Amino acid sequence: MRKFFICMLLLFAINASAAEIKWAKDFNSGVEQAKKINKPILFVSSRHTCKYCVILDNTTFKDKKVIDELNKNFVSIISYSDENDYMPKELWQPGTPAIWFLFPSGTPMYQPLMGAVDPDNFLKALQIIKDEHSKQKEKK
Repeated sequence: MRKFFICMLLLFAINASAAEIKWAKDFNSGVEQAKKINKPILFVSSRHTCKYCVILDNTTFKDKKVIDELNKNFVSIISYSDENDYMPKELWQPGTPAIWFLFPSGTPMYQPLMGAVDPDNFLKALQIIKDEHSKQKEKK
């Protein structure tokens, strides 16, 4: 019975950890990783005290489909201004959350999405980014 309990606890821990976005350690290492594996980047400028950042974290970034899509096809980076995390000057926005989609080189694809985006619309945006990234790969 004890072995069964330990196995169940381990399975729960594995499943719980699999249900999170795999955030890069920081901006620079995330860009290096994206270049290496040639994936687009999700870059989020956030604050812990921002109402809409908290909504984004607790809804969209907890959605299983969003998590699966990001972990499979993107390198995800989040920077918290209230923790003085590094953020390139050209990506700074006066409001948060600012949701950027970047080429693997770290340059922006489009202007940022601002505010909390619901999971369905976020998934639509991810598809647009994947399509654009594929077009850019074909041009090379």
